[in-house]
Amino acid sequence: MLLCRVTGSTVVTVRAGGLGGAKLLVVRPEGGDPASSFVALDAVGAGSGDLVLVAQGTAARIPEATASAPTDATIVGIVDEASHDPGG
Repeated sequence: MLLCRVTGSTVVTVRAGGLGGAKLLVVRPEGGDPASSFVALDAVGAGSGDLVLVAQGTAARIPEATASAPTDATIVGIVDEASHDPGG
């Protein structure tokens, strides 16, 4: 999983059937270059500025809401607090 920041949203009027009405949000790995941003399917109701957990690859389709979705990145959690020990 990746720790990411929601930086925007995506408007899609025509989409594959498995995507249903799910929000597609632009996320950037925390501390990453803006060029590393990508689109993730939102399974938890995240919003702009939220710190989120993003599952990628096969794990992105494990949540029930995304089981049939053609996605390789799904927001699976909204982070309340995170700490990091750069020396550890």
